[in-house]
Amino acid sequence: MAEVIKMPRMSDTMEEGNIVGWIAKVGDKVAPGDVLAEVETDKATMELESFHEGYLLYIGVKEGPIAVNGILAVIGEKDEDYKAALEAEKASGGTAEPAAESAPKEETPAPAPQKATSAPAPVVHAPAPVASSDKRVKASPLAKSIALDAGIDIAQIIGSGENGRIIKKDVEAYIANPPAASNGSAKQGLKPQTDFTFGDVPVSQMRKTIARRLSESKFGAPHFYLTIEIDMDNAIKARKEVNAVGDVRISFNDLVVKAAAMSLRKHPAINSSWFGDKITYHSDIHIGVAVAVTDGLLVPVVRDTDLKTLSMINAEVKELAGKAKEKKLSLDEMTGNTFTISNLGMFGIDEFTAIINPPDACIMAVGGIFQKPVVKDGEIVVGNTMKVTLSCDHRVVDGATGAQFLQTFKAMLEQPLRLVV
Repeated sequence: MAEVIKMPRMSDTMEEGNIVGWIAKVGDKVAPGDVLAEVETDKATMELESFHEGYLLYIGVKEGPIAVNGILAVIGEKDEDYKAALEAEKASGGTAEPAAESAPKEETPAPAPQKATSAPAPVVHAPAPVASSDKRVKASPLAKSIALDAGIDIAQIIGSGENGRIIKKDVEAYIANPPAASNGSAKQGLKPQTDFTFGDVPVSQMRKTIARRLSESKFGAPHFYLTIEIDMDNAIKARKEVNAVGDVRISFNDLVVKAAAMSLRKHPAINSSWFGDKITYHSDIHIGVAVAVTDGLLVPVVRDTDLKTLSMINAEVKELAGKAKEKKLSLDEMTGNTFTISNLGMFGIDEFTAIINPPDACIMAVGGIFQKPVVKDGEIVVGNTMKVTLSCDHRVVDGATGAQFLQTFKAMLEQPLRLVV
């Protein structure tokens, strides 16, 4: 019996997926676990596995966007008349674009139409890292990963696989014997070499989601901002001492994350979410740490942050940030945050304001540590200061509540022993 395969919802914010390419083609025999296609979501590019055994009879969208629950494909018996099942599914609300590829037609009597059945969502395989320049290139996920790690534009490689698909050995051969540089025109020789893509570029699913969610947040939630300056002299000293004797090198960001978590425990009203008809005050503290990636921004989540040591936070943030940059984060690692931190201090930013990451009630923007003249004990001395700005949703958090949280956060960093006791 023909099974209609629909686009599953692969993340909590996903509204549509983008078909990067089909691994299987119409007429291929597939089994459970076989990869059917590569799908770009708002968070990563993933492999879609078959849940059924049979033949791929129909492809709904060969390449491009498709809404969640849109018709992806039909799997059934060889030469089965799938049209009745497809039409019944469309009549029940499913949608599909005309397929660019259809099953081979044979002059054989068609069996009686069978009742359509909705198939379970295909299994989502581990995300496959995809370079920004190869989204339209037919290549195996392993080949893409190797090319990305080697800094190679996979579009320059000629594939030896089926239908010209680039496979592992093609990338390895390219790395071992790179083509000689061609002699371009004088104008080309004067142009700086860059991997940046100029001109019109289709908007990725991740960038669409960033645009939609942040627009909803900025124009839907009444933001207000509170900035405080922190004396970081003691934090700098404490970090040096910890790193001198410990096996793990603690970063300033680790101190910020830990201080924020402990401050949230003292000010639970900040650790909250707006849901329209209710406000949820979270008993657990799960801090999202914004990580810049090629296509935009991902926010992996450190769970139960207040219960973890600085070294545990350091290891987890490094692991999650690495996964984020390779687009290998699982859905569980990207959801459930109750508070978010965005740190641009490493880029030399003094201070900035961040847009709240819904449904969080607040986000904290962290600037860099800078030397400046400060007054201590009535004398002007050189001090090290850092500015942080708390963006608050005024529907949930009032000014005094946000200010009290920042006072506690400031005290934590200015007296860093409080972070380890």
